[in-house]
Amino acid sequence: MARPDKAAAVSELTEAFRNSSAAVLTEYRGLTVAQIKTLRRSLGENAKYAVVKNTLTKIAANEAGITTLDDLFNGPTAVAFVTGDPVESAKGLRDFAKDNPNLVIKGGVLDGKALSADEIKKLADLESREVLLSKLAGAFKGKQSQAAQLFQALPSKLVRTVDALRAKQAEQGGAE
Repeated sequence: MARPDKAAAVSELTEAFRNSSAAVLTEYRGLTVAQIKTLRRSLGENAKYAVVKNTLTKIAANEAGITTLDDLFNGPTAVAFVTGDPVESAKGLRDFAKDNPNLVIKGGVLDGKALSADEIKKLADLESREVLLSKLAGAFKGKQSQAAQLFQALPSKLVRTVDALRAKQAEQGGAE
């Protein structure tokens, strides 16, 4: 029979997986407590970095419906549970790993889809959600401006054409 403390840990981890938009598994072997504390701060406010037991975390991930991470639960493992923008946390992990080669990104999951370590690094290269939304809004604004110019050009072109036609008719009428 499962011990109550282990059952509670599995339950807590299962909720963490369910409530997260992304989870990134890392190996932290060789990092000091101070370095892990720095890593936690670098992940941002919307991420929780937890050192976990592989067996319990694997059970919790499976209960949350995530079976793609099973091969990654070996060695000392810590999970970054991301509830906000995954790009910000991926950048934090990537930048920390550059300065501290003992941190190894194993892989993760984003919205139920498995990610390799390379895909997480590519995710870190993306611009933040806010920047991408700003660019999208700018593109829409530009298209609206072009459409407004087009709609204004049609009536003014029609007016110029009618004026030119009226002037031509006046010339022909005066010439006769």
